[in-house]
Amino acid sequence: MAKEAVRVEHLAKSYGPVRALDDVSFAVGESEVVGLLGPNGAGKTTTIEILEGMRSASSGTVRVLGRDPMRGGRRLRNRLGIVLQSAGIDAMLTVAEVVRLYAGFYRPRRSPAEVLEEVGLAANAATRVGQLSGGQRRRVDLALALVGEPALLFLDEPTTGLDPAARHNTWSAIERLRERGVAIVMTSHYLDEVQHLAERVIVLSGGRIVAEGAPGSLSGPASALTTISFRHTGSSGLPAGPWESTRRAGTLVTLETREPLEATRILLDWSGRTGDALEELEIRRPSLEEEYLKLTGGR
Repeated sequence: MAKEAVRVEHLAKSYGPVRALDDVSFAVGESEVVGLLGPNGAGKTTTIEILEGMRSASSGTVRVLGRDPMRGGRRLRNRLGIVLQSAGIDAMLTVAEVVRLYAGFYRPRRSPAEVLEEVGLAANAATRVGQLSGGQRRRVDLALALVGEPALLFLDEPTTGLDPAARHNTWSAIERLRERGVAIVMTSHYLDEVQHLAERVIVLSGGRIVAEGAPGSLSGPASALTTISFRHTGSSGLPAGPWESTRRAGTLVTLETREPLEATRILLDWSGRTGDALEELEIRRPSLEEEYLKLTGGR
């Protein structure tokens, strides 16, 4: 069995009469990327802060890299990387200076120059932090989280403010970390980002887990349906196949199936036999965003 980076059992957190978390249980394996999703007030930030050791639980058991995060001390914190939504960095320091400063807190640690190259800031090493754009400062936040060779990385909205190229570079950096065995817990309002990076998604709503699983299979059996659409201008009737519903609007035909490979094979064979073209053929599973909106009532 793979080792676990995080184990949470029956976690609860109350603020006076308000129950922010209620009986939350989940685990994160080594080298696994898990997305923690939910609307505002769902309990995501509270969960992350408890895992980071910044907030205590009201009840339940939490283990991060095998330790209680409230009592893990420096030995635990030395193995964690954290990217907050916003961080206070001295604007007068250069990028290289601030990364070297943070590197001094860790043993082992990575080369600051190597980390700056990885996050795309090598050319800005001598630039003062206060002169950076918002997206560049976000990359500094990521560099500070990576310089300590973390075994577990917490990413809170890691690509906010990044342009598309920098965003994809950050995705590549996260994928390389996973390949090196780093476990990652991330939150993001960019659901395409979570769908691209996360192997598993946990959805919180009202302080409880309402769904957990791979992106694309969160909403129960209905989420297994794949939509196949195409324009049919020929005269032949559609063949029989493993589709659960068929809709036609003019020349546009839409099928829903749980067996997309077999359904596609049948349609292509039928098209070849009859000569009826499958124009604008599209095969699409429900996106993570569609599933998320179903689970959270559109919030």
